[in-house]
Amino acid sequence: MEPACRKDKQKQQTPTRGDRSKQKSAQQELKQRQRAEIYALNKVMTELEQQQFEAFCKQMQSQAE
Repeated sequence: MEPACRKDKQKQQTPTRGDRSKQKSAQQELKQRQRAEIYALNKVMTELEQQQFEAFCKQMQSQAE
């Protein structure tokens, strides 16, 4: 009985090709999602920075006058 238990344990530990491809595609999807989130955050931060810069320029112009 012992050899059969060892075979079962070995089978459970080694992922099949389907499992590996599913894991790989899940990781790729996660990376794509994270990348999209980073780009979206970067866009928001760039717009905020631009707004703050424009407000600063207006403030400097009003002080100069």
